[in-house]
Amino acid sequence: MQEFDKYMSPYSHEELMERCRKIKHVALDMDGTIYMGSTLFPYTHKFLDTLTENGITYSFLTNNPTKSHKDYLIKLDKLGIKATDEQMYTSSLATIDYIKQHHPTAKRLFTLGTPSMQEEFIKAGFELCEDDPNDRPDVLVVAFDTTLVYSRLCRATWWASKLDIPYIATNPDWVCPTDQEVILVDCGSLCKAIEGACKRQPDVVIGKPNPNMLLCIRDKMGLQSDEIAMAGDRIYTDVATAQNAGSLGVLVLSGETTLETALANDPQPDITALNVMEFANLLVEARKK
Repeated sequence: MQEFDKYMSPYSHEELMERCRKIKHVALDMDGTIYMGSTLFPYTHKFLDTLTENGITYSFLTNNPTKSHKDYLIKLDKLGIKATDEQMYTSSLATIDYIKQHHPTAKRLFTLGTPSMQEEFIKAGFELCEDDPNDRPDVLVVAFDTTLVYSRLCRATWWASKLDIPYIATNPDWVCPTDQEVILVDCGSLCKAIEGACKRQPDVVIGKPNPNMLLCIRDKMGLQSDEIAMAGDRIYTDVATAQNAGSLGVLVLSGETTLETALANDPQPDITALNVMEFANLLVEARKK
């Protein structure tokens, strides 16, 4: 099997330096990229400091909707990372934006999601339906739900069987990274359970690899797509998001994806690095040329 010390790329070194030289903003996945579970990687602070020292801004993107964006800011703060509301974008917030844009008259939702996620929807002006066949929603939203109740899964499947009710999933992830000896069943797996029971897939899956999260950052910051990099530990969400948005896709091997999986993927990520610090080193090198 091919091995490497720091990074690899399908581009020549000159081409890679040219792409890295353009980067003005880095969108960061969180779990598996800057921390694992509740453990901050030892290089994360140096990585963020390096970006700042080189005039590169950054934001945090996560497909995990179990916490509100405020919860994530609190978690980051406990890990010693100071971030603002503008730097945090979750799949819950992206789902809210999508519903308001594509279903502007929708007010009532049936959701599979944690209390923190549900609070985000309530604050956005939506009403949440009860587990009751007479409490019909305008939209069904299925998310990664660590507080899942079996009866609500059954109710969500019932509403999914009604083809006139829009069915939205917050993210495609099959499992959530963890530093514990357990497999955390994520939104994609819940959607597969619903599909197995009623034969319907979500009408749309909002989170990464949907490019909307990156495109929102691009437009808010007045950047071009090739001035943004997306760094994360998953090819099928993080790297795919960047590729779908026309941005630089950086895979780090600090989370879910193994080197063997990375090498087998087609197309290859723009950069495959051992961790985000190795990516930061490339950005610094590019700016010295």
